[in-house]
Amino acid sequence: MKFQTALNTATSMLAVGAAFLSVPALAQSTGSVDFEDDTIIVTGRIDRSVAGVELPDTPKAKQVLTQEFISRGTPGQTINETINLIPGVSFQNYDGFGSSGGNLMIRGFDDTRISQTFDGIPANDTGNYALYTNQNLDPELIEQVNVNLGTTDVDSPTASATGSTVNYRSLTPTHEFGARMVGTVGDQSKMRIFGMINTGDLNDSGTRAYFAASRDTYDALFGGFGEIKKTQFNAKIYQPLGDNGDFIAVSGHLNNNRNNMSSDWKLTTTDGIPLTKSERDDYVVERCTIPAGIGGVEDVADKYGCGSLWEYRYNPSKTGNIRINSRFTLSDSLVLTVDPYFQYTSANGGGTSVGYEGTFSDTITSGYIGGSPYFGGADLNGDGDTRDSVLVSTPSQTVTNRIGVIASLRYDLGDNNRVRLAYTYDRGRHRQTGEVGFLKANGLAEHYFNNKNPLTDAAGNVLEKRDRLSYAILNQVSGEYAGDFANDSLHVVAGVRVPFFRRNLTQNCLTTSSSGYVDCFATNSADEATRAAENPGYGAPDNRVFNYNRVLPTAGFTYDFTPEASLYFNYSKGVQVPGTDNLYNSFYYAPGTEGARSAKPETSDNFDLGLRFRSGMIQGSFGGWYTIFANRLSSAYNPETDRTTYTNLGTVDRYGLDGTLAVSPDSHFKAYVFASYLWSKIRDDVQTGTDSFAETSGNMEGGVPKYTFGGRVEGNAGPVSIGVEAKRTGSRYYNSLNTPALNKAGDQIWAAKVPGYTVVNLDARLDLGFLGMGDKTYLQANVTNLFDEFYYGSFDDAGVSETATTYAYLGAPRTFSASINFQF
Repeated sequence: MKFQTALNTATSMLAVGAAFLSVPALAQSTGSVDFEDDTIIVTGRIDRSVAGVELPDTPKAKQVLTQEFISRGTPGQTINETINLIPGVSFQNYDGFGSSGGNLMIRGFDDTRISQTFDGIPANDTGNYALYTNQNLDPELIEQVNVNLGTTDVDSPTASATGSTVNYRSLTPTHEFGARMVGTVGDQSKMRIFGMINTGDLNDSGTRAYFAASRDTYDALFGGFGEIKKTQFNAKIYQPLGDNGDFIAVSGHLNNNRNNMSSDWKLTTTDGIPLTKSERDDYVVERCTIPAGIGGVEDVADKYGCGSLWEYRYNPSKTGNIRINSRFTLSDSLVLTVDPYFQYTSANGGGTSVGYEGTFSDTITSGYIGGSPYFGGADLNGDGDTRDSVLVSTPSQTVTNRIGVIASLRYDLGDNNRVRLAYTYDRGRHRQTGEVGFLKANGLAEHYFNNKNPLTDAAGNVLEKRDRLSYAILNQVSGEYAGDFANDSLHVVAGVRVPFFRRNLTQNCLTTSSSGYVDCFATNSADEATRAAENPGYGAPDNRVFNYNRVLPTAGFTYDFTPEASLYFNYSKGVQVPGTDNLYNSFYYAPGTEGARSAKPETSDNFDLGLRFRSGMIQGSFGGWYTIFANRLSSAYNPETDRTTYTNLGTVDRYGLDGTLAVSPDSHFKAYVFASYLWSKIRDDVQTGTDSFAETSGNMEGGVPKYTFGGRVEGNAGPVSIGVEAKRTGSRYYNSLNTPALNKAGDQIWAAKVPGYTVVNLDARLDLGFLGMGDKTYLQANVTNLFDEFYYGSFDDAGVSETATTYAYLGAPRTFSASINFQF
């Protein structure tokens, strides 16, 4: 039912009006927002916020955090850190401020299985589906973030989400002219400034806009070496179309990161990883100088020499997007929404390699062969000869251009029934290269992006560590029905999405192993032909196309026992098609052979059942969930080799309990607690060879915490408010064998479990309105990890080998910042 019609119904006028005013933008696309908002208006349910937390009364297990909650965090912090206080969510930051990146997991789904969207557009990488959390929108501009704990929306433009979704939406420009500035200083020489101008209404039709920019710099976290630099620009123009909710919004976003890489340690006791707080604090990166070449002698580079440490490596990115959200009422019963977008990304990461000035062999002049570049007679170090080996910069470069659109048509069948049809198109052009660059005398790379100034061999051929072009294309149709029954006490939703995925992949290098290692010759085809002739088992450069499609149903309901208490249930099916890294591994095998077949898509069946209670001062939920995975792919990334190892764990059952409670008895006190418990079971032993199996049956997946719980309390008296939040993250198995990790000699190097940890954060605010500075001007202090807990943060499942190791990031130590916020 439309809002205007509802107003004419006297018996529901007050409830419907309150629902319209308080309903948040709950879902990712404009079409999903429109469909869910209309559902709530028709049924007369009212969304209420308690302590900045909202529990929408939908069939999905969903939780929303508002700007009230977000603003208490450290200015500039990634939104993924904010949602760490939602049950089932586990996020580990790479530093205390959020601009170095981090790792997200929800109900055991890693970030490649979580769809994250920004005003409806996908944030996951088109190739490996990863999330880069340091590229998120400035938190001051986020109106709200909502998390679907176990399902996606039917029009989601995702190839990877077998479960959870994270959707955050930017602010709408205000009707009044205004400005805001936030200045922050803190540990690690932290300095950040954020500024925003709202134009207010520019004409009688309500055209309005905002423009915002921020600059954030601080020292890298560990070792006393390196810097984090982040610059962001945002703008949004909003045009209402009449007074029935129609609009067009055009937004732009640009984010530049120029970071040294965070310390990433192999999780063993033999490779120098800090094992105690004092070892962490005493860790120092030594400065060094690359020695000059000596003419007439063979200078030999050290693979682990000056410039090879993690902290010397750059991890830069340039990301931007233009996005449009729009809604058009075509008739009293028909509404069209259209959300087109364009995204651009240029980013790299990686380290150094030993480059050789001479030839590879008597028959092959130059190329990137066996993990090293050979320049075929180029003097790299300027000493007048070509007999040397030199350490060079060799990151993996990716440039992505992505376009897409989400279009939805909603039709009201009557007062209590509505349907919508949606079409989603998403196309990512993913260019992956690996140009070589020089190191400066101090060990740092000469350029952030080597693709702008690539080194060439003596004949002018560009050397590449990898060279491939991928097109990830999605065409998706979907439909959804919502109806209200039993005097609006029962609300039913059912839908289906049918995605058609196409992966058009071109490999320009020789594939030398089934793990995806390559030898690249770029523009030197003669040497490539010689290398292929000498190694007939190598996979030749090739183009291959992979197609996948699935029918993915979803259905659920809510039943209101009373206006405050309800029961919810939801079922959804999810799919993750293989990422490009996995697919390129198959190029080692000749077309048509067994090995050339792509990995099977991973699928999931997700079930949610729970209770909600929402009143004026109390809001809570408790529910159980169950997920069945088929072809569950476990992946472990090795940053030393820049390769990902995949293990098919077969069928995996995962199930758990989530609970949350928010209370605000008056304006002076707010409290919020949450808890989540998770069980995971691999059904069968994993086959590792023709007649060999790893003993995984009944085991839990590695890297997944079994439980998390915590909460937040906030009190205020006059101009002063103080908040304290704490979270306990349980232990995680090192591998899917659930056994200790061993070295090749059979000695234990790590226990079966990585210990759990507890982190406490503090925020305090002093409103300066009593000084006549306005009611939105305040001082704020933030302390993350207040008690300086030492812990190991994110790491990948080490897999199904006792001798396999994994890499981990250390948790950030106690980190302090102070900010001042001016706003009018």
